[in-house]
Amino acid sequence: MGTNRSNGSLYTNIQNRIATVEFGHPAGNSFVAELLERLTNELHQLSSNEDVSILVLKSEGDRAFCAGASFDELVAISNLEEGKAFFSGFASVLNAMRTCSKPIVGRVQGRAVGGGVGLIAACDYVFATEDASVKLSELTIGIAPLVIAPALVRKIGTSGLSELSLAPTEWKNAYWSKEKGLFSKVYDSINEMDKELAYFTEKLASYNPDALIEMKKVLWEGTAHWDKLLLERAEMSGKLALSTNTKLALEKFKK
Repeated sequence: MGTNRSNGSLYTNIQNRIATVEFGHPAGNSFVAELLERLTNELHQLSSNEDVSILVLKSEGDRAFCAGASFDELVAISNLEEGKAFFSGFASVLNAMRTCSKPIVGRVQGRAVGGGVGLIAACDYVFATEDASVKLSELTIGIAPLVIAPALVRKIGTSGLSELSLAPTEWKNAYWSKEKGLFSKVYDSINEMDKELAYFTEKLASYNPDALIEMKKVLWEGTAHWDKLLLERAEMSGKLALSTNTKLALEKFKK
């Protein structure tokens, strides 16, 4: 179900121990601050829900997976507090995905940019279609993907992060992402992906819930410092967003 609401939409559907969390926004499934906050809260709630074994994170529609953070809100940043708050939204979601006690399976049906790529990197297993290209365009508007960088390095290594971040106008295709470890499986079509995803999640949800919880902990070993790290990165990003270079780049983009 689509939404035209400017603050986006978030729906959760729980069936057979699988919680499917679907986010949406008319602007390429991008995230306004309120939607990030709602997703963070939803992840915390599902983490302690004993009727849930695994989560599936998806976006609505059959086009873009996620266009990252809201461009309008980025343009509106006028002081350091606002800047830090803006980038802390993604920091909170990534930390909620990291600390969620249940494995998170990503379903990526189309392109992802910036923060959207960060969300994919914070999933524990990812299904994608051939149309799921990724790009980190941050440098083109004077900022850098600092908040999501730890999630990406954990998945695709520093070399993968530099390939993505230092070529900010270049799309990397789904097979590049699979080779790097960002995607687990790539399919020709959404139909084929959804069929396999249903089979996979049903099987995964049938396993011992305690074993899944312990496995999730192991997958995220050594990341406890992210609580502090990602907020520090959010502050650094907030400073960049206020720089003259960024303001000029954003003006150009708006036109």
